[in-house]
Amino acid sequence: LVKHAAGHPHVFAEGARFSASLLAILFSHEMGHYLACRYYKVDATFPYFIPAPPVFIAGTFGAFIKIQSAIPSRRALFDIGLAGPLAGFVVAIPLAVVGVLTLGPALPPSEYSIYLNDPLLFRLIAKLGDVPLHPSSAGNAYYMAAWIGLLVTSLNLMPVGQLDGGHGTFALFGGRAHQLIGRVAFVSMSVLAGLGFWWHGSPSGFLYAVLLGVVMRLPHPKPAIMEPLGPKRILIAILTLIVFALCFWPFPITIT
Repeated sequence: LVKHAAGHPHVFAEGARFSASLLAILFSHEMGHYLACRYYKVDATFPYFIPAPPVFIAGTFGAFIKIQSAIPSRRALFDIGLAGPLAGFVVAIPLAVVGVLTLGPALPPSEYSIYLNDPLLFRLIAKLGDVPLHPSSAGNAYYMAAWIGLLVTSLNLMPVGQLDGGHGTFALFGGRAHQLIGRVAFVSMSVLAGLGFWWHGSPSGFLYAVLLGVVMRLPHPKPAIMEPLGPKRILIAILTLIVFALCFWPFPITIT
């Protein structure tokens, strides 16, 4: 791969654009968490990036920060949990716009193909820009980075366990409702995983379901103070739900 890239500078340049774009989304996501932690005087590390082997197209398994002290209040939990995905989404928007509006023509089908199905945000951008959007359209670095970034954002916003969406759900509804909503999300994703394998030939949904099952078993700590969130944070919660709808697609991959 390195030898091929060295002989084809445009391939190296496209890879550099993809890496920079995806890392910008992931870094913004984690810095959203980190800055919110600093605001509430919660001890947290700088972001860590998890490398992935070359066969994994993204080149990374994501990033994380480690929170090293207790969350002091309900509002702090809400703000720290949702600051990350909202920050990452803001950075992903212009990359998605550029990526979708510069898509290449649809490629001819082959005997064995993997198609990336577009989330709602991509479909809205294509409609507003009057751009034909097809699963076999020739992608580009910005499109791929934004697609993966939105996939990661939708996963993090699942209302389960200690995922970002789980933090928001706990802050909004409390511990008992958090457990119930998490179980509903797990069952829903398990059903979608089976349908995705049946209809789209992709086992990717099972990875979602397994991850949610593992996360769901981790107990969620309760903040020391459970004060009311107030109307502003309720509006942010509604905005976050809209962001989730724009990022999530029930069957992201089709294999033929």
